[in-house]
Amino acid sequence: MQTIESQIISTYEAGVHLRRATDKQIKTALRNLADVLEAHQSTMIRANRKDLAKQQPDDPRNDRLLLNEERIRSIASSIRNISKLPDPSGKVLEKRRLANGLFVEKITVPLGLVASIYESRPNVTFDITALCLRSRNTCLLKGSSDAEHTNKAAIALIKKTLKASGIHPDVVTLLPSPRETVEQLFTATRYIDVIIPRGSESLIRFVRKNSLVPVIETGAGVCHVYVEKAADLEMALNIVLNAKVSRPSVCNALDTILVDQAIAPEFLRRLQPLFVDHRVEIFAEPKAYELLRGYSFLQKATEADFSREFISLKCAVKVVRGIDEALAHISRYGTRHSESIISRNKEHCERFLQEVDAAVVYTNASTRFTDGEELGLGAEIGISTQKLHARGPFALEKLITEKWLIRGNGQIR
Repeated sequence: MQTIESQIISTYEAGVHLRRATDKQIKTALRNLADVLEAHQSTMIRANRKDLAKQQPDDPRNDRLLLNEERIRSIASSIRNISKLPDPSGKVLEKRRLANGLFVEKITVPLGLVASIYESRPNVTFDITALCLRSRNTCLLKGSSDAEHTNKAAIALIKKTLKASGIHPDVVTLLPSPRETVEQLFTATRYIDVIIPRGSESLIRFVRKNSLVPVIETGAGVCHVYVEKAADLEMALNIVLNAKVSRPSVCNALDTILVDQAIAPEFLRRLQPLFVDHRVEIFAEPKAYELLRGYSFLQKATEADFSREFISLKCAVKVVRGIDEALAHISRYGTRHSESIISRNKEHCERFLQEVDAAVVYTNASTRFTDGEELGLGAEIGISTQKLHARGPFALEKLITEKWLIRGNGQIR
């Protein structure tokens, strides 16, 4: 059995093979992978059931882990979409000839060896593989033990497809799931160019604190929808319901509703039957609590509830006195992920867009659109909430860096 270090080195060394591969080879490999995944969906679902059987049946995180035919078709579709995107590497950004005769070019090149540490979601195994292949990056995948069977089945299909497509199978490596593996990733500065954690806030904090390798954070989302007093209430209700219940276990789901005091009584009255149907538990501050009294799943909010990424059918509700208080609340409790205002007041909408410090800011739309596939990027490794190198969906276009090529004919300095 290979050691972790030898697996890291093998993946690093396979990078030269990927950089030599033709564009046609890479596109074909991706299309083949999508076909193979759909052809072997029963294999993937059987492996996934083994992982689900290890979990508590009422754990809300099971939704992240679940694979079914619909989700497998979606993953395959995403891989095909990525295959159609242009290779972001090898583009000439700048070129000029200097007075001394040197010919200078600046081009885009792959980051190199990308490592990702992620929890539960087996689709990430395919997303990262496809994005790294298309951008000519090798990748190390460190999934969680929750998805161990699913990830092993996935990597077997991936490596088999790569080999059949004439691409070195070591360009993608799944590392053992035990947490001790990450300690070797953190110190492999000679080989790994960047680590991208995707998962809970505690995982991201742990990686950021301990890694010697540069880290790009794909942060946890504490996402707000602010229902301003000039909102179209029917639109607001539809958006809030979608943002909370369409897929509550993902990072772009709604966590806190801020509602202007001028419309709070009517809005919250109309929201209650919609939330009751989905058994949404509400954590309300005193004003909202009084307006919601009698709601079946009502709790008094604590200070900590406004900092929670619920990843379940739960949310916090607060009544605010206008846009200033809403902006102050988001500034204090938000995680710079996704924020939305619902309003027909164009001035307030534009102010919200300009003043909210987040990766993605919306007017009159659900936060659930913060997703690489939805935004036409093919897929993403995660949603970056930091500001260096990339922000928002960390997709194909961000898996590159720059390189200077200088051609001379004997110049010396």
